[in-house]
Amino acid sequence: MNLKRIFGALLTLLGIGSLFYAAILFANSTNSSQNVKVLVIFGILGLLFFAAGISLIRTTNDDS
Repeated sequence: MNLKRIFGALLTLLGIGSLFYAAILFANSTNSSQNVKVLVIFGILGLLFFAAGISLIRTTNDDS
């Protein structure tokens, strides 16, 4: 069991969850500036976590 791969999978799932939440906020959005700020924050964090998780999974060697 490789700890880096588990952490990468956790980051990936966190990124997917954040992107889903941003999509739900986008679908239910009005013209409020507060909603736009939250949408941008969750979207950027989701993309960052997703990319970091996928990168960590891909670059970790399997030594078993």
